[in-house]
Amino acid sequence: MRDRYDPQVLVYRKGKTQETVDCLAGFDLVVAVMAVGIVVRMICPALADKWTGTTVVAVDSSLRSAVPVVGGHHGGNDLALHLFEKLGAYPAITTATDAAGRPSLEGAAAVLGARIVNRSSSKDVNLAFLREEVPVVRLTGPKVVLVDEGVAILKSKGGVIVGIGARRGVEATEVVEAVRLAMASVGRGIDEIRAIATGEIKRDEAGICEAAEMLGRPVIYLDGKVLNAQSPMTASRASSLGLVGVAEPAALALSERLIMPKRAYGRVTVALGE
Repeated sequence: MRDRYDPQVLVYRKGKTQETVDCLAGFDLVVAVMAVGIVVRMICPALADKWTGTTVVAVDSSLRSAVPVVGGHHGGNDLALHLFEKLGAYPAITTATDAAGRPSLEGAAAVLGARIVNRSSSKDVNLAFLREEVPVVRLTGPKVVLVDEGVAILKSKGGVIVGIGARRGVEATEVVEAVRLAMASVGRGIDEIRAIATGEIKRDEAGICEAAEMLGRPVIYLDGKVLNAQSPMTASRASSLGLVGVAEPAALALSERLIMPKRAYGRVTVALGE
């Protein structure tokens, strides 16, 4: 997030409704340095739906608070956090899932590098995220799948999924080096990684989480049912834990195919999927 924004100036002149609508349409993200009430009156004529509207964050003139007014799940919350990092402005995030520290459909799609096909499912899925863990299941075709309105369908945009398995107490530097070596072995760069995937049993492994932060990529934790639904190419010692594996199944669960079966790099096991 830290180098993502290229600031430009949008000047608001009271009473120029169409001018405001036209100006907002030319931006993806807008920081409005004014009271939230003024911002609401300013943008009302430009509001359509949350999927197509411009994301607007209001910041008070003293730069004490950053309030995502519209588009919280579409860049507004991240922008508010960015302003907190750079200016110290308190990020007044009010979207339910974020306020509760829970995942969201939009966030999951971003992590997976995917687009949401049936946007109408977002309400039901985000409500479910507030109550429980919502499983991520990957289906490969050809198939005909019948779903109800509460099932979100995501279409992958591509990228490498790095499946990780590791011994207890592994260091972040070990994980990062293993990932770099694995990616180099298939002629791919770190910038091509979409996400790090591992088993839910590794959620408390600080080395994996810290390595993902160092690489600038999210970690997706998959439960045992998802891992065991895969067909890994090689046997795993994770069978003693009731799992068919960790690194390969994790990579397979979020990709179409393995581009590198699991390899051991010291205390870290890596598999790559695409």
